[in-house]
Amino acid sequence: MCRALLYLGEPVLLDNFLYQPDSALVRQSYMPKMLNMLNLAGFGLRAWDPSSHEADRAFSYYSQQLPVFDRNLKNLAEKIRAGCLLAHVRGVAYHTRVEISLQNCHPFHFKDVPLVMAHNGDLARFAEMKPLLASSIKSSILSQVHGTTDSEWVYALIVSQLPDPYGHPSADELGRAVEKSLDIIRDARKKLGIAISSSLNLFIADGSQLAAVRYCFDFGCYPTEDASRLHEANMNYLSLWYTAGRNYGLHDGEWQMTGGSENATSVLVASEPLTRDTAAWVEVPEYSMLHATIKRDRPVISIRDLD
Repeated sequence: MCRALLYLGEPVLLDNFLYQPDSALVRQSYMPKMLNMLNLAGFGLRAWDPSSHEADRAFSYYSQQLPVFDRNLKNLAEKIRAGCLLAHVRGVAYHTRVEISLQNCHPFHFKDVPLVMAHNGDLARFAEMKPLLASSIKSSILSQVHGTTDSEWVYALIVSQLPDPYGHPSADELGRAVEKSLDIIRDARKKLGIAISSSLNLFIADGSQLAAVRYCFDFGCYPTEDASRLHEANMNYLSLWYTAGRNYGLHDGEWQMTGGSENATSVLVASEPLTRDTAAWVEVPEYSMLHATIKRDRPVISIRDLD
């Protein structure tokens, strides 16, 4: 399965998310502590620096290389600070039909659409679902789908449910778009008779807000009764965690945020906690969407239940 993280708050060096912490995102690609699978299918990020030229326009970086061997990424990570970040390491099932390409690297972004999105999970029999989903995607959005992943189609579907795909949605507008998209996918699965566990952890950002969805269709339903044939990723809900605080960095030999949630200026969401001490991390509830934005230099965090 894939790995991803979201960050919103005080500008922080990318190196402090990707490489330095005990369970930094790049470390998770080859030495995960949760869901022990290698992630070898590419890397991508979008990072917003409030002090940069055209601050609303994100830095972007995509590569098919393994991030642990990517010198360009490491050099950039040591120089760029981000006030908002979405980074993703792609993991795929081992199969000769899987396509490793830049078009399939997350996070996905369509022209003039502020939202970007990454996905951790897999929609069973997705190729059969495409004709049923296409009618719910705006033509101007569908024409920008260039990859072969279910993830990009989910992104197109969510963007198409927004009142204005080319504006910055409110938390409620984004929540309703996610809910509508889940309903459309659920209906397509029902029409095709698909009742196989399919995870849909989503990571969404636009530079001023972030959202993380922890969701799974038909959890516990598998195409076999033989437990030995089940993939590790199907045995549990895919992990998703968040923490809030300030001054994220190395303090007294430990990677952490200081001050506690009551004095927070930043929020960090990840597939698994980045730090050795996990006491300050909270698991995102199953079947929910976490949303965060910054108001008066403080993060405003909400949890929305999803059917």
